[in-house]
Amino acid sequence: MNNAVNDGVWSGTWVAERLGVGLDGDDGLRALLGLALRRNPKRAHLLVSHVLGKHVPQSPSVVYDHGLRLGRRVRALLGDTEAAAAVVLGYAETATGLGHCVADGLGLAPYLHSTRRPVPGLTPAGGFEESHSHATSHLLLPEDTALLTGDGPLVLVDDEFSTGNTVLNTIRDLHARHPRRHYVVVALVDMRSAEDSARLDRFADDIGARVDLVAAASGTVRLPQDVLSKGQELVARHTPAGPEDTAPAAAHRPPHDTRTTRIDLHWPPALPDGGRHGFTPAHRARLETALPAMAARVAEALPATARRVLVLGFEELMYAPLRIARELERTHPAEIRYSTTTRSPVLAVDDPGYAIRTRLAFPAHDDPADGPGERYAYNVAGAGFDAVVAVVDSAADTPALHAPDGLLARLAAHTPHVLLAVVPAYTPQPLTLPESAPMLPEPLRGPTFSSYPPEDVGWLLQDLSDVTLEAPTEEREEAIQSGGAHYAESLPVEYQPSDQYQRLFHTALDTSAARIAQAVGVVTETVLAERSPRPVLVSLARAGTPVGVLMRRWAHHRHGLDLPHYAVSIVRGRGIDANALRWLAAHHDPRDVVFIDGWTGKGAITRELAQAVEDFERKEGITGFDPEIAVLADPGSCVRTYGTREDFLIPSACLNSTVSGLISRTVLRADLVGPDDFHGAKYYRELTGADVSVTFLDAVCAHFPDVTDTVDDAVKELMATDRTPTWAGWQAVERISEEYGIHDVNLVKPGVGETTRVLLRRVPWKILAKAGAGPDLDHVRLLAAQRGVPVEEVGDLPYTCVGLIHPRYTRGATGADGKAVNL
Repeated sequence: MNNAVNDGVWSGTWVAERLGVGLDGDDGLRALLGLALRRNPKRAHLLVSHVLGKHVPQSPSVVYDHGLRLGRRVRALLGDTEAAAAVVLGYAETATGLGHCVADGLGLAPYLHSTRRPVPGLTPAGGFEESHSHATSHLLLPEDTALLTGDGPLVLVDDEFSTGNTVLNTIRDLHARHPRRHYVVVALVDMRSAEDSARLDRFADDIGARVDLVAAASGTVRLPQDVLSKGQELVARHTPAGPEDTAPAAAHRPPHDTRTTRIDLHWPPALPDGGRHGFTPAHRARLETALPAMAARVAEALPATARRVLVLGFEELMYAPLRIARELERTHPAEIRYSTTTRSPVLAVDDPGYAIRTRLAFPAHDDPADGPGERYAYNVAGAGFDAVVAVVDSAADTPALHAPDGLLARLAAHTPHVLLAVVPAYTPQPLTLPESAPMLPEPLRGPTFSSYPPEDVGWLLQDLSDVTLEAPTEEREEAIQSGGAHYAESLPVEYQPSDQYQRLFHTALDTSAARIAQAVGVVTETVLAERSPRPVLVSLARAGTPVGVLMRRWAHHRHGLDLPHYAVSIVRGRGIDANALRWLAAHHDPRDVVFIDGWTGKGAITRELAQAVEDFERKEGITGFDPEIAVLADPGSCVRTYGTREDFLIPSACLNSTVSGLISRTVLRADLVGPDDFHGAKYYRELTGADVSVTFLDAVCAHFPDVTDTVDDAVKELMATDRTPTWAGWQAVERISEEYGIHDVNLVKPGVGETTRVLLRRVPWKILAKAGAGPDLDHVRLLAAQRGVPVEEVGDLPYTCVGLIHPRYTRGATGADGKAVNL
C-alpha cells in the first residue's frame, strides 16, 4: 500500500465525493495533500500531508528536504544580515520536525518549538491558543529566554496555514512582550481565503511590523455550509464498532507477544532531544557529529531479513528520529520510511482514495498533563513493514508503553520485529546558588582597563595600576627560588621590544595567522559541540585572554553567538581566584563555564586548576565548574579540548602586555588583595604607542572565512580521535630536569610559549631547541642572543624548544648588596 499515491488514485477523492469538499490551487498541491475526516467537533476535514512525516510514512530524505528548501527560501528572503539574527519557532505537535528542518535550511538560526507538555519547575515564557485543534494550549518553555526577547526576525513554522488564527495569536502574545520589526510565516501549504489574507495584512499594519509568508504550495479548500454535521455523520457511520485497530493483525506473531529489541543510541550527554527548550547551532553541530554512529547502531540491531523498515517517532519528538532515519536511509540497503505517532483522532478508511488507510490506537504513555487518553499511529498497520524502530524520549518510556495494550504490543501485532530506541528527555536544571555571597564589583572593561573593546572581555580583577610592583628580574628570580617570595607578589619590568624584535613579531604574525585561525576554529567548535551550546568563556589571565577573545569572535562569525567572556587570575601554588568563581556562579550557570588558556607546557596550570576547583566546591558548596581547560595548543598532551597538539609559534606569546590588552600578569599579595577582593593587575596605559593587541586579533580574524572548510574537516577528524591526555610533556620535563642536573621541574619550561616567557621574564640558563626547528624559533634565537643565552640543539626533544631557568639562586631573598629585595 503506497499511501502517497494510494494505487494511482488521489488520496482526497473519498472525502471530496462524500463531503463535497473541493481542493483548488497549485499544480503540485494534490501531490502534497490528501484528505481525511477528523474526530473533532470543531472541524470536519483534515489536510493530510504526504511530506510532513506525521500521518503518512514517507522517505525521510523527502521529509527533510522539503523543510530544508523552505529554510533556504527564508534565508534568501531575509539576506545574510537578518538571517544571522533570526530565531525559528515551530508549532506542536505536527510541525516540530518541520520547523527544525527550516532552521537547518536557514543556517545558523536557533530553534524553539511550542509544547503541550508542562515541565515542573519551568515557568512558561509565553503561550497561545490553537482554536481549531483538539488540544488547544501551546506553551513556550525556552531554557534561554533570549530566544524570545531579541529584535531579529522571528520565523514561525506550521505544516499548513489555513486561517491564520494560530499565527495571529502567537504574534500577538509575543509582540506584546518583545516587539520585533519582522516576522516570517512558513508553511508547507498556504490554504487561506482572500479574507484571511487581508486580515493578516491589517494585523501587520496595526502592530507596525512586516509579516512575510513562504509556502511550498498554495490553494483554497471549498467547504459546503453543512460540512460539520455531514462530517460527523460520516465519522459515526464508518467508525468500527469493535477494536480501534482498523487492520487485522498479521499472522506472524500472536498479538500478546511483545518482545522488543532495545537499542542504545549513545545519545550525546546533555544534548537536547529537540527544540522544546531550545536547540542552538552548537547543538546541531553535536548532533551532526553523532548521527552516523547512532544510525549504525540502529542498522546493527535490524534483522538481516528486513527489507522495509519504519522509523516511528513520538508526537512532538519528530526531528531526532527523522535525522536518524535519514542517516539510516543513506547508509542501509533497506527501504526506510518515517512517520510519528500523534494525539490527533482521525477516522481511518481502507480505501485508495482516502489518506488514512489504517489506524493503531493505544493508551498515552508519557503521563500527559491532560490525563490518560488515546494516541494513534496511522498507515502503519498493513503497510508491509518488516521492522519498526520506535523512537521515544525517556519521559515516554513508561510501563504504559510496554503494557499488553501499549504501543509496542500494537506494533508487534503487525510487524515481525519491533525495536525501541530511547532518547534522554532534556530538562533544564535550575541552578542553586548559596543564599548569601559577598558583594563583588562588576568586571573591569576597556577602555578604562585594557585596550580591548569592552564587549571582548570583562576582567574579574582589581586595578593596581597606581601601585609600584615591578622589581629587577635577577632580584625577583633570587627571591622566588630561595622561597623568600612568591612569583605572583611582584611583576617583572615590562620588556620593551627593539625595532628588530617588533619586525620579527609582525613577520611571525603574517606567516602564522591562518594557522592560528584554524586552531581557534577547531577549539571553539569542539567547545560548542562537547562542552556547552552557549558557553561562558573564562580565560586564565593573561595568556588565555587573547585566545578567549578570538574564540568569542569565531563563535560570532560562524554561529552568530554573542558569548560572554571574562578573564580571571590563577596562580601556581595559590589556586584560582575564589572571588572570581563566586561572581561567575552568581551571574552564570557554572556548568556553562569553559576555562581557556593559550597553550599547555608541562601541565602545571592544568593540575592547579583541577585542584583549585575541587577545593572551591568543597569549601563553598557551589558545584558545576568543569576544570578541564580548553587551549589553542596542547603540545604537552594535558587536555582533551584543543585546537592543535603541535608546538608552534603563537605570536601572542612573543610579547607581554602589548599583545594582551596592555594588562600585566596578575598579582596576589596579602597587603593588596583582601579576602573579598579579586586578584590584582596593572593597566600599562603608557605603552599605548607599542600596543599590538587589536592588530593581533584582527590579523587572525581576517583568516576566519578562509579556514572554515579545513576547520570542519579537522573537527570531524578530532571527534574520531582518542584525545585522552597522555601527560607526555610532564614525563619529558622530569627527564630533562634530571639530565641537566636541575632537579626542579618548575625551572623547566617546555614549548615555544613557555620558552618565550622565560626569555622575557625570568633568568634563563640555556635554551634547548629541537634539531631542524625553523622560523617558529626565530624570535627565540633573537631574544637568546640579546640576553647572551646559549641555544643547544637536541635531536629527540618532544617540544620545539624548552627554556631552562638558571638554578643558581639558592640564597635568601636579598640583593647583591645584602639588602632585602623590595618585592
